This record gives sequence, structure tokens and C-alpha cells, in this order.
Amino acid sequence: MPSHDRSRIRTLALAALFGLLAAFLLPGTSAGASAALRQHAAARGKFIGAALATGPLANESAYRDIAAAEFNQITAENAMKWDATEPSQGRFTFTGADAVVDFAAANGQQVHGHTLVWHSQTPGWVQSLGATAMRAAMREHIAQVVGRYADDPAVVSWDVVNEVFDDSGNMRTSFWYNTLGESYIADAFRAARAADPDARLCINDYNVEGINAKSTAMYNLVRTLRQQGVPVDCVGFQGHLAIQYGFPGQVQQNMQRFADLGVQVRVTELDIRMVMPRDASKDATQATYYRDTVNACLAVTACAGITIWGFTDKHSWVPDTFSGQGAALIYDENYRPKPAYTAVHDALAGGTGSDTTPPTAPGTPVASGVTATTATLTWTPSTDAGGSGLAGYTVHREQGSTDPQLGQSAGPSVTLTGLSPATRYEVYVRARDGAGNQSPASATVAFTTATGGGGGPCAVAATVQTQWGNGYVVQPVTVTNTGASALNGWTVTFALPAGHTVTGSWNATLTTSGQTVTARNAAHNAALAPGATATFGFQAGRPDGNTATPSGYACG
Repeated sequence: MPSHDRSRIRTLALAALFGLLAAFLLPGTSAGASAALRQHAAARGKFIGAALATGPLANESAYRDIAAAEFNQITAENAMKWDATEPSQGRFTFTGADAVVDFAAANGQQVHGHTLVWHSQTPGWVQSLGATAMRAAMREHIAQVVGRYADDPAVVSWDVVNEVFDDSGNMRTSFWYNTLGESYIADAFRAARAADPDARLCINDYNVEGINAKSTAMYNLVRTLRQQGVPVDCVGFQGHLAIQYGFPGQVQQNMQRFADLGVQVRVTELDIRMVMPRDASKDATQATYYRDTVNACLAVTACAGITIWGFTDKHSWVPDTFSGQGAALIYDENYRPKPAYTAVHDALAGGTGSDTTPPTAPGTPVASGVTATTATLTWTPSTDAGGSGLAGYTVHREQGSTDPQLGQSAGPSVTLTGLSPATRYEVYVRARDGAGNQSPASATVAFTTATGGGGGPCAVAATVQTQWGNGYVVQPVTVTNTGASALNGWTVTFALPAGHTVTGSWNATLTTSGQTVTARNAAHNAALAPGATATFGFQAGRPDGNTATPSGYACG
């Protein structure tokens, strides 16, 4: 069948899918407040998906019923990986993959293929090949697996290459890279395009959700590949998050910068784990993270949707991988929806959920432990009668027409960091629930930070990690306590060359005045014992061809 005919069939099939969902939404223009996730997602022009395992799909009716009713996109959790489809060379088996595709076809869902080239779950026979044979095996595997579903309108996209970077943003030294070099990435995409000219082809990785060194390395790679004519159509941000590590910074902005390259973006493997045991406060924080992820995608036109990596805690990879952690999904182990489900539902519904009752105002905060750059606040908790549960608190500085946020917390206390020495602050607290309702503001409390730099002298050293024509990443910037007593917060200043701007940062809060940048510690790296170090990093843009980098680093 000619490729343009396959493309037309696939387009018509997807139009029928969203048309069917839209029919459920009539006579209004949006889904009802209690509609399934897929209906609300379709009404917003997005997909909401789940990774499905073939075992429970075959054996548990509750699993099948929820998967069919709630999601309009599915990914095979393991059934399309190399060890499942070609366990020995040239002998292909598609029993599990076909079961997932058949389920999707029966329930009006699209399928995202996962994954073709990965350093994990690839049989030993592949890893032991020499360069010529390995490249040939890769191309043949892609041709067979992608080619099998090229004429199937349900299978619309693939993770072609998965997890090519290490956590520092360097190329992962996998057997693929060690044997074939970086060229294996472009070769894999070209082979996938040859096997299915109409499928959307994605590169996928973890810890690239916010702006950081790893996501910047991904950005540079995707830009370079596309400039070389390599058919990279989309970027997947996995989204394996944990409430104890904080929500990634600048998720929406990160999605948008990739979208500006001309690629589609998507969240491909979302789960948000917690240290067990589970409790109401952790559930509320988890719900906030889910909602914030959905809202980031909704705010970026090029974000196609979100796939949750499973949907029930009964069948989750997390406890087996992260000791002492779990409860990462939107249904519990008994298939009961959690606050995280409500958060996803109401974000997709655009705030039309049934809970419209805001929490009560928090009690008046009390300030203690005030230093030059930090202060601890405590307050009486809010209550929530709307049913969504408290999702957390935000702390704001009273500052006239705009009240900047100084911090956030899951419970009724927070330590503010990065404050300016010898400065008066007047602050208040607001609560929010799982449906996104905000409480009235608490009464304010005023305090004045101490004079000085936080307890002792420090030194700073900065390294330019990577550069390109109109930008660069400085990572790490290392702060060392060179004094004899502990530091209780630190500040680094430096000068940007003319025309340069900071576009992202991590592990510190950066503010800019003219070309002077001030970096203040984050909560987790404020305290430094004598001789101890902390690191942060940032990305900057500059006029194309300008090779200057920041200078004049000073610590205090």
C-alpha cells in the first residue's frame, strides 16, 4: 500500500477516535465534570495514556475495564521491547505486542511503540556482536518490528532510541555507543522512517523534564540531528518523579524550547513515587505533582499528551526498583482512585471538577531561626471540606501589586532560603487542595534578616560544560566553605557579558539586575560544614556567534 494511503487511513482512524469521544461530549462543548479522563483529554486535544502489562490485561477484568474506560492512548510496558520481540537472532515473536494492539483497536485507542533501541532489556546476543553485525541487526530489528505495524492505524508513534545520556548529560557508555559511536542514533531513526514513513518517531529519556544539564544535552542533540535531516519528530520526557526530591524546575519552559525546534513533545512514563508508608500529606503532594505535570502539557500546544507508567499500584515497577518506595500511580492496589486521579481529572477538565470549595485560611505564620539568608515559618494547618484533600502551601511576600512566591511545602512549616541580608520581609501563607482551589491568605508576619553573608567565608569556581552558537551551560559552579564555622546559606554573584541572558538554572535561585546575576542557595544545599561544597548550574543564551562567557564570580 502506498505510504500516502497509509497516512490517510491513519489520519482518518484518529479522526474517528476523537470524533467518537466528542460524541460523548455533546450537546455541550466540554466533558461533564464526572466524565472519564479520556473524554476530558480529547476535549482538550490531548491524549491521556497508560502503560499496560500483558499479564493483568489477560487475567484481570478490573484492569481491563479501567484501561479501556479511562485512557485513549496505551503503551506496551514490556511487550514491544527487544527481549520480548526478538529474544534470539532472526526469531521474532509478537504475541504480547499483538495483544496490546488488539486491545487498543477494540477500544478506540492509539498505541505508542516502546522501545526499539535501548541499552537495557536487549538480549545478550545483540550485545556481543561486532560493529558491522550489530548495525545490521539493529536495522533488521527495526524493519521487522516497525514494519509489522506500519499498516495498522492504531500504532501511530515509536520510541526509536531510549536513554542515550547519563545523568550529567554525557553520552551513556552503553554497548551501543561503545561499539557504534553516536551514529547509531541517526541510523536507528532512518531505519524506523524507512519501515513506516508515517509514524511519529521519538527520542525518550528520564530526568529531562525540567531545564538542566541533561535536558540541555538532549536539546542540543535533537537540534543537531534535525539540522542533519535525521527524522526526529518528537521528544519524550519520561517523568519518573519522587515527592521527596521536589518538582522539576521550568517544566513548561523546557517543553516549549523543544517545541520551538519543531518537534512534538510528550510525557511518556509518568509516575510519582513516595517513601512508604503512604499518608494523606504525601498523597496531597503527589496529587499536586500530577496536576502540575498535566497543566504544563496543557499550556504547550505541541505537547500531545501524557502517558502514566501503569495506573494501579498493584502493578507498578517502583517497589521492585526503589527500596522502601511505592504508591506511585493514580489508583491504589485495590483499583480505587487516589487524590492523584482527581488531580489529573480536574486538570484535564479545566477546573470543572465537583470540588469547588477552597481550604480554610492557614493560621498566622510564626517566624523563627532567622539568619542573613534563611528563616523558618510554622503555622496552624488549613482544613479542606471539599473532598480533594490538601495539596500543600505556598508562602508569598507582601509586596503591593505583585506578591512573589518565596517557598512552598506539603505541611504547615517551611524553611525559606535565598533571602537577602538585612532586609525586612512581610509574608503570608495560602493553602491549595487537590482540585486546585486556593485558600484565603493567612495574616502576615514580619521579620528582618540578619546582616552578613551567613556565617563564614566561601570560594567559588565555575566550569563551562558545553557551548553552542547561541548558548552554553555552566556546570558545575562549586561553592566551598573555606571558613572554620558552618555556613547557613550562601550567595554567588557573577557578570553576564552584554547581550547574554540566563534561560534556566538548577540547585540555586538566580536573579538578574542588568548584567549582574545573583545566585542564592536552594533549601537542600544551604548548610555547609567547614570544607564542604555545594554545586549548581545554569544555562544562558547569547547572540549567535558570540563566544564570551560569564566572569567575575564571587561568593559571600
